[in-house]
Amino acid sequence: MRIGVDLGGTKIEAIALDERGRELRRQRVSTPRGDYGATLETIRLLVDGLERTFGRAASIGIGHPGATSRATGLMKNANSTWLNGQPFERDIASALERPVACANDADCFALSEATDGAAAGADIVFGVIVGTGTGGAIVHGGRLLSGINAIAGEWGHNPMPWPTPAEWPGPPCYCGRTGCIETFLSGPGLSLDFRKSGGADLPALDIALQAEAGEPRACGSLERYSDRMARALASVINIVDPHVIVLGGGMSNIAPLYEMVPARWDRYVFSDRVDTRLVPPTHGDSSGVRGAAWLGERATADLRL
Repeated sequence: MRIGVDLGGTKIEAIALDERGRELRRQRVSTPRGDYGATLETIRLLVDGLERTFGRAASIGIGHPGATSRATGLMKNANSTWLNGQPFERDIASALERPVACANDADCFALSEATDGAAAGADIVFGVIVGTGTGGAIVHGGRLLSGINAIAGEWGHNPMPWPTPAEWPGPPCYCGRTGCIETFLSGPGLSLDFRKSGGADLPALDIALQAEAGEPRACGSLERYSDRMARALASVINIVDPHVIVLGGGMSNIAPLYEMVPARWDRYVFSDRVDTRLVPPTHGDSSGVRGAAWLGERATADLRL
């Protein structure tokens, strides 16, 4: 049995999978925001509950919203800021009394979809999470690429490519810079664009529904959003050249993006044609937690070698 945990800013979800990757049980609780000790204890209780239910120990993988510094062993870059500066990987292994495989939540999402999801069988996969934030990850030959700084695929905190005069210098980002891709492509980024065009303060998916109904301001915002995503993903294609890009997070539920974005990215990619596919996730909101479970199982297998 393998257990995966998805540590999010608003919820912590745990899943138990059998040896074939079939879901046995899933549990979800609210994240104790701002309380590091309670976060560790919540994860411990979730894992303990699943193992007691099935009467056996499991491999453990955890997806979290940041990265572990290779220099200090401390968490960095997490928008769940109470995790930053903490030795999360060491502390959670101590709490669970066993080795634990940890990775960024975007890494877990990409690994899930490359293993048995929308990009299964593809050699190079770029997984994207676009929700309240924006993250990315690269899978090559079925294995995650981490990089020497543990930030491979972290596209959300690069500047928006080929910015228009109206986009420069761009909205402020929590990272301390302005004009990051995240500030444009996150759900709040679409909502901000809609407000700037004279629209109401609406969630991103409501704006997409209004665009589907033909509301002019919403249509304009979705057009701009699609072009921005095309530019941002074109910069990834120019460097990584993935076979498949899988969208995840709340914004992945906007169906027109899968036609609107590829129709625009040709003009930005440095190639005579673009064969990269942009696809929705097979496992939807479950991809992150499923990927964490696969991560734990593979890490345990590596330890046995």
